[in-house]
Amino acid sequence: MADEQDETLLESFWEVARQVRQMSRQALAPWDITPSHARAMGVLTRHGEIRLSELSDHLHIAPRTATEVVDALQERGFVQRQADPDDRRATLVSLTAEGKRVSDAIRSTRAAEAERFFGTLSAADRAHLSRILRTFKH
Repeated sequence: MADEQDETLLESFWEVARQVRQMSRQALAPWDITPSHARAMGVLTRHGEIRLSELSDHLHIAPRTATEVVDALQERGFVQRQADPDDRRATLVSLTAEGKRVSDAIRSTRAAEAERFFGTLSAADRAHLSRILRTFKH
């Protein structure tokens, strides 16, 4: 019985994860932004201008992958790079004015989507779910 419950819990978790991924892709579609690009823009919104290596650390991705994400965002005009005046080997990354506008719009859209998705839960259930999910974060 415990194995069946574990399997059902795991299946339920993956189904919810699939739904959230699909919701995220749909929410980002108007800007032709991937979830990894949106995450990077969110980090830059919260932290402002940071080194590329710090962005990589915040995103928990390899530096080369962070460079690829920044390349794609720079091509779209959402981020800019400049040399770090304190370390010429380092590069600083920040959102452009257009990047800030798009990041704000994405954040608003995602908040509305999250409200629709989790809206059936009571405030207490949301808090409980949030606490449980945070226990899995590393």
